[in-house]
Amino acid sequence: MQRLFGPAEHKKSLYNWGMPPATHSTEALRTIATRYPRRAVAWRLRSRWLHFSHRPLLMGIVNVTPDSFSDGGRFFDPVAAVEQGLRLIEQGADLLDIGGESTRPYSSPIDAREEIRRVLAVVRTLCRQTAVPVSIDTSKAQVAAEAIAAGAEIINDVTGLAGDPDMPRVAAETGAGVCAMHMQGTPQTMQDNPAYGDVVADIFEYLQGRRDALIASGLEPPRICLDPGIGFGKTHEHNLTLLAKCGRYHDLGCPLLVGPSRKGFIGHVLGDQRADRTAGTIGVALALARQGVQVIRVHDVAPVRQALLLFDSVAGISTP
Repeated sequence: MQRLFGPAEHKKSLYNWGMPPATHSTEALRTIATRYPRRAVAWRLRSRWLHFSHRPLLMGIVNVTPDSFSDGGRFFDPVAAVEQGLRLIEQGADLLDIGGESTRPYSSPIDAREEIRRVLAVVRTLCRQTAVPVSIDTSKAQVAAEAIAAGAEIINDVTGLAGDPDMPRVAAETGAGVCAMHMQGTPQTMQDNPAYGDVVADIFEYLQGRRDALIASGLEPPRICLDPGIGFGKTHEHNLTLLAKCGRYHDLGCPLLVGPSRKGFIGHVLGDQRADRTAGTIGVALALARQGVQVIRVHDVAPVRQALLLFDSVAGISTP
């Protein structure tokens, strides 16, 4: 416990991964700006701004749960969760996302008290030990408020801040940055039979509506980030279509956060649901980088970071 609650060891900002930008970065940024003229270039958090270049920022995942789909139980212990968060920062994570309730398909919900018990010490400790912004992955206003008071900068809500009527108020009063995600149904029902008329257009309309509703509730527009919700009430075909068309959502004028990491559609494409999905996650991350997506949420920070750096150095962002 001495390491976890001792003096801060990770105060150095790693937002640029501690490396100089590639020589063609200005050209790459200009290319993306030309292709996506409404692409957001900054995101206002509780106490700071994040500024985006052409390269996506990486949000490292820390699941303080016994039952998440990929790593459930590995970081359920608070000490293990903090150590994992610090490890992800050392690997180059630009943000950390801390969650205490699994939202995998058919998962069982937990109450706010249990969720707070799982995450609060982890959030507080990581906020003390690092300058990297911490996000709380929750759909409960009480959990969000406690986490923000402990130092979190972002509320990442799979219900689009619509699952708890108090969430927009908490977000507005605390000044947190928010990420509003699309989900069809609930984690208990979302994969039963997801259907859309036009998946890209339908989700665009939903995200536009959530953006406007959050602004009307008192959130400042620069604080809002949007997530199309890969794997949340979508078939494999829906997921692939959304990933191919993510650039369309820049027209909403908000930063985009996408979480493809280790998800089932990767195993489907590979033809083996038991296959290691790291390489598949990297492939999707490169496709998202070409579309100017600002934040990618991943479990495996180091290999995705390395792939993005090499992709940037060798090829830059080329025209599709």
